[in-house]
Amino acid sequence: MTDEQVKKKSKTPLILLVVFVLPVVLAKLALDNDWFNRGSTNKGELLSPILDASSLMSGLAPKWRIMYLLPESCDTTCDNALYSINQVWVASGKESDRIEPVVVSANNSDPAKINELKTHPNISLLMLDNDSVNNVFKDVPTDGIFLVDTLNNVILRYPLFEEQKQAVLKSRDILADIRKLLKLSRIG
Repeated sequence: MTDEQVKKKSKTPLILLVVFVLPVVLAKLALDNDWFNRGSTNKGELLSPILDASSLMSGLAPKWRIMYLLPESCDTTCDNALYSINQVWVASGKESDRIEPVVVSANNSDPAKINELKTHPNISLLMLDNDSVNNVFKDVPTDGIFLVDTLNNVILRYPLFEEQKQAVLKSRDILADIRKLLKLSRIG
């Protein structure tokens, strides 16, 4: 063997090592040292830890739910939230049978709005006591629209808006998240 052939043979394992092992080592270092921004695709605020709403929704069929907690007095922010959850349900189109807009009312919720919601065909109204609602949402502010999975876990929270135009624009975020989840889920 010539010197040139020996040099080529000794370089081959080194080249293989660089090509196959170096990317793995660099990826591990990048993950451990947070050298990049980890992206999230959800538009809502991910609740951590997730909230177990099984006590609120016991006996209901497994569906994805867009939930809103009705406040003591329903102002324009409340009206916009109710409008948004209904619009998201309508915009879901053929998947609307897998989604249920739900309004949770407690003992101190706005009675006029409760009567109005009882006649609304698309929105389900859950009448619960304050203690049940407070047990589930003890660590999370209730001013928002919540996304509940098919196992009754509250997973995402969306902010409320006073202006209807802004509320409608932000309801697209809810729709985008729910479409993604429906695409990935076979339940509900």
